Amino acid sequence: MAGRDPFDYPRDWEADVVLSDGGTVHLRPIVPSDAGGLVAFHAKLSERTRYFRYFGAYPRIPEKDLKRFSTVDHHDRVAFAAFLGDDIVAVGRYERLDHGPSAEVAFVVSDAHQGRGLGSILLEHLAAAASECGLRRFVAEVLAENAAMVRVFRDAGYQVSRAIEEGVLHLEFDIDPTEESLAVARSREQAAEARSVHNLLHPSSVAVIGASTEPGKVGHVAFVNLLAAGFTGTVYPVNPEHRSVRGVRAYPSVLDIPDPVDLAVVAVPAESVESVLDACLAKGVKTLLILSSGFAEAGPHGLHAELRLVGEARAHGMRVVGPNALGVLNTAPGIRLNATLAPRLPGRGRTGFFCQSGALGTAILADAEARGLGLSTFVSAGNRADVSGNDLLQYWETDPDTDLVLLYLESFGNPRKFARLARRLARTKPIVAVKSGRHAVRPQLAATSTEIDEASVQALFEQAGVVRVESLAQLFDTALVFAHQPLPAGPRIGIVGNSSAIGLLAADTARMQGLRLAADPVDVGPQAAPEEFAKAVREALTSPETDALVVVFAPPIAIPGTAYARALRETVVELGQHKPIVSTFLAAEGVPDELAVFTADGVPTRGSIPSYPSPERAVNALARVVRYAAWRQRPQGTLVRPAGIHTEQAQGLVRELLEAEGGKTTLLSDTDVVRLLGCYGVDVVPFRIVSTVDQAVAAAGELGYPVTLKAVDERLRGRPDLAGVRLDLASEDAVRTAYETLREISGDDEVYVQRMAPKGLSCVIGLQDDPSFGTLVSFGLSGLVSTLLGDRAYRAVPLTDVDAATLLREPRTAPLLTGYRGDEPADLAALQDMVLRVAALAEDNPEVRSLVLDPILASPDGAFVANARLVLGAPPSRPDTGPRRLRAIPVD
Repeated sequence: MAGRDPFDYPRDWEADVVLSDGGTVHLRPIVPSDAGGLVAFHAKLSERTRYFRYFGAYPRIPEKDLKRFSTVDHHDRVAFAAFLGDDIVAVGRYERLDHGPSAEVAFVVSDAHQGRGLGSILLEHLAAAASECGLRRFVAEVLAENAAMVRVFRDAGYQVSRAIEEGVLHLEFDIDPTEESLAVARSREQAAEARSVHNLLHPSSVAVIGASTEPGKVGHVAFVNLLAAGFTGTVYPVNPEHRSVRGVRAYPSVLDIPDPVDLAVVAVPAESVESVLDACLAKGVKTLLILSSGFAEAGPHGLHAELRLVGEARAHGMRVVGPNALGVLNTAPGIRLNATLAPRLPGRGRTGFFCQSGALGTAILADAEARGLGLSTFVSAGNRADVSGNDLLQYWETDPDTDLVLLYLESFGNPRKFARLARRLARTKPIVAVKSGRHAVRPQLAATSTEIDEASVQALFEQAGVVRVESLAQLFDTALVFAHQPLPAGPRIGIVGNSSAIGLLAADTARMQGLRLAADPVDVGPQAAPEEFAKAVREALTSPETDALVVVFAPPIAIPGTAYARALRETVVELGQHKPIVSTFLAAEGVPDELAVFTADGVPTRGSIPSYPSPERAVNALARVVRYAAWRQRPQGTLVRPAGIHTEQAQGLVRELLEAEGGKTTLLSDTDVVRLLGCYGVDVVPFRIVSTVDQAVAAAGELGYPVTLKAVDERLRGRPDLAGVRLDLASEDAVRTAYETLREISGDDEVYVQRMAPKGLSCVIGLQDDPSFGTLVSFGLSGLVSTLLGDRAYRAVPLTDVDAATLLREPRTAPLLTGYRGDEPADLAALQDMVLRVAALAEDNPEVRSLVLDPILASPDGAFVANARLVLGAPPSRPDTGPRRLRAIPVD
């Protein structure tokens, strides 16, 4: 790697990053043509900043230093520059010391951009590059009075040793990620990405570019909706052909607006968007919301234009929502932002909603209002070229106005990141998601993806704490319970009604959903008065055996149903809100006025009782809430990395093997598989590959009898039915006979000779890619029956110890491992340890596209891998590993 062409750096080192104030910069290694940019950057530095960096005045860069600064080998000498547009705003570099494992690191940030987190970003990316190049330690010399730079090192989460001499601090630290450094990076990522969304949803000023005077046009609708909602900031229509729009002064260009613009809503034809972008970049607009269609959804040319647009926007510090978006909403009284094509600002609530589909957005908002579900914020991201659901998860995690998150997703931009963020957020705020297109597999994953049964899909969502539903109707059914009712303490359900038939229907549904009946359904009879009905409700709610209540009610002929509804609501208010209640009441859907508790502005709020047209829908919604509450009560577990893992050695081996294959997807040889697995403490039962009968006999003697012989031929491996395997060979004669038989069957002289593992149950652990969840670890028992039944359990990487333990117990055949019918149980601890090692392998090496350990012989004496197959290839384009970065934008 040393001596690399100074223009030829690893392309995956480039990144767009979000800074602490929500803005963005583009990060890439320095190349010789950046010399002019470095001179311009240096010229803008204050004397103080230059003094802190160079320990002296250093007013200009001498030619000799300039060449050294701009020409690096991207291995022993690495330098990154942060660009805002064409301007360099920060530089970080390291230089290896004495050809050893340490390097000296230094940074300098332009005065205008200090305090935005650029030093921390540069440190993360330099450390990742250094680790890739075999470095293990950074050293730095910092003036003691340079408090900002000292803070960058001190707060990074590394174990830093310090020494001071004559006013200079000497700092040293290992750059291997620690739990603390990873936690620091994740915390900063959350704060920065949340801030970028905050900028979008809390603008002080909005420009509508393409604001039209013609009703029905997108630009007219967007502008009118902003005005009608009573936006508390300033709205500027941009229209070069009219002096005003709806009586508001218009401007020919966004550049003509005299004041700053936070958010630009773009409603011009697709071919005009690029020129609009240029004007917005020059104006310094923070966020671009593109309502215009005609981009990726229109074909390859539109996709190319979209990628170019987003790349340019990010490089100039701007986030983009869309294109083809419906828009964004913020119902906060101090904002009242309706930058959408939907005609009305929904009622204020505490639910955040992210919708990928612009076409469905208007219907979703209308449905929420009709059902009495108030919203805090809403984002319809359209093509989701930049701002995505993951960004919104980051924002809602710390948004004090949001208690519930709803997602309508057609695809995942970064599934690994989604799983990580969702698992963290769901511990405090429920997430309900409609995921369409479940079985759509991206072409690049087709070779390594297999179909996963729906029960496993559900388990994967539940692993992350996400409540998955199949339709928008189910989404709203479930959301109403979360939004208005408390979480249940357990699964025991009480049922009260005035119809035994409807009560039994609710009870049957509850049983099918795995809920427990606290008692037989209570039927007060069709003629019961409101007081009797209220008494039965009170008794059910106060019973210590009841965790939640289902009320099923068919209005009697003689007495108005509203009287019963009021009696129900008053009883619940009197008792206080401690247990969730759902109802089938008056055939209403949503929250009828009689069951609602209203906010000051007339929107149903906490304490309101949701009603459903059928008892099945009421119970199904409640069951989802019960399962979520149980997940939140379960131990979360901790991310575990078993001892004896050699990450750097493994990553070096992966790079070496991929380079040998020219980066192509490849099935590793058995020897290379053993080497890579060995880096993670996963041992394959010893074997030899031989090509003569005498070598087979010698190998058997070396390995120790008994042995097994297997054909090398891929068509026969793992196929005992084709006589491709000969087991339990305990003598030289048996080995000779087996060798000749295998050679005759396969037509190949090469044969495996392998030591026999202790007898045990045959299991399989695997890794595979999934478009919804990223890398999955699977577990099941081997064999035709298990394969036929799809009896596999799955968990998404990364795994906690709890994930690993539950994974082993989830298959229907798992009881065979725990002593079924008196058999001696297998060593589950050894299996769990192996699962965690495989998960660590996947986490550290996204180039591992698939792995199968089959069979693993699980016995009381341990778990023994007899065979392994591993495929390496180019990593997914959006892994959630390494230093902080936005989703990569593909380039031609």
